[in-house]
Amino acid sequence: MALTRSIPDISRARPSGPNVAVLGGGASGVLMALHLLRHSPSARVVLIEKSGVPGCGVAYGTDDPAHLLNTRVSNMSAFADDPADFLDWLRARVDPSACPFSFVSRGFYGRYLTEKMAGAQGGDRLSCLTAEALRVIPQAQGVSVHLADGSVLSADLAVLATGHSLPDADPGGALTLPWGSDPLPDRDADVLIVGTGLTMVDQVMTLLDSNHRGRIEAISRRGLLPQPHVDAAPEAIGADELPLGQPVSVLMHWLRYRVALTQAQGGDWQSVVDGLRPHVQSLWQSMDEAARARFLRHACAWWEVHRHRLPPPSAERLKSAIGEGRLSLRRASFLGAERTSRNAVLARLRPTGAGAGAEEYRLFHHVFDCRGVRRDPDRHSVPVIRNLIAEGLASLDPLRLGIVVDARARVLRPDGTALSGVFAIGPVSRSAFWEITAIPDIRVQVAGLAKSEEFSV
Repeated sequence: MALTRSIPDISRARPSGPNVAVLGGGASGVLMALHLLRHSPSARVVLIEKSGVPGCGVAYGTDDPAHLLNTRVSNMSAFADDPADFLDWLRARVDPSACPFSFVSRGFYGRYLTEKMAGAQGGDRLSCLTAEALRVIPQAQGVSVHLADGSVLSADLAVLATGHSLPDADPGGALTLPWGSDPLPDRDADVLIVGTGLTMVDQVMTLLDSNHRGRIEAISRRGLLPQPHVDAAPEAIGADELPLGQPVSVLMHWLRYRVALTQAQGGDWQSVVDGLRPHVQSLWQSMDEAARARFLRHACAWWEVHRHRLPPPSAERLKSAIGEGRLSLRRASFLGAERTSRNAVLARLRPTGAGAGAEEYRLFHHVFDCRGVRRDPDRHSVPVIRNLIAEGLASLDPLRLGIVVDARARVLRPDGTALSGVFAIGPVSRSAFWEITAIPDIRVQVAGLAKSEEFSV
């Protein structure tokens, strides 16, 4: 789907409904645009995406068929009220026998979103613009969006959908980013992967498919692997059962007790975790800053390997690779790396539990930085987010998860007042919602926003 390069005129007079600029054309931005067209009949939308290919982004732009969705097909529709939409697309475009309970390649989902956008462009309510937004500035009426080519677009509302904060390429050349375009290492190369989460799994799948013969070692402080999915229906958990506002220790004790009770009755822990999913944002919002910090420090890693699980095919391949000695896991902290020659990187590690002086220096041919997508938004955010912060129009939350927004997804100024006409969705809004990176959560968020008073009048 090619995006237009001209500046659409969305500032002209309209009978009703807002003109909305959506900044970012990954999954979050596309879902926002689609739901605006669906739930706000008078809204006019311009989607601004610098890559020229809406719907892909880091997650769904992969062309490696081994990179699988970690959510079943039945839960990946763009619309919660039309759960078969993605399945129907798969059966029509990819595989007539596609199963709602399968885990398909993520690249298919990127194609699905791209085609949904292409199909929505028939009228004059949606424009797609190949450009990069640098600044959003509130005006007396509406906002102005300043683009990298010097153009300025006027709109009534702006939605920040810029996705995850991701680091740039390592200037020293020691670290290789998994979502970059670097060629694969030589098949006999010794490889270190920093991180043992889902990003690591993708990288290992790619190496295995290339018939890699060298040593692959993956490290993380706790050495935890994502758990594999099993077939288990979510448990019904009522909001009145939750320990809202209680210390993190009480919450974790309650969760362990609930799991033990379920297992004693012949059930599976995944039923409890999935039953808790609709309440995670409420639990997060009931915590004060100190409780959130304790959760991130002590419980987050354990929660994530149980919450963000592996597709069974990936889990089986990972298990086989470990059993065959092709992949080893180790508990260690990564302290840094430097390239010593064209084919050598010296990594500095500290085994978990060792003292501060117990450092190791290990040589590898390649070091992949697979520490996931929760990075420092101050250093790694896109320019429009950095400029909002630098100009005093937004601020980072104290835990540095993202910019500060309220429960209505409005961006807040440093003094706590709403930045008029500017909203944030998806990973950018993580500080307020925490669980807002997966499609089932984002589609609920954008549907609610599209139906809200600001977007529907």
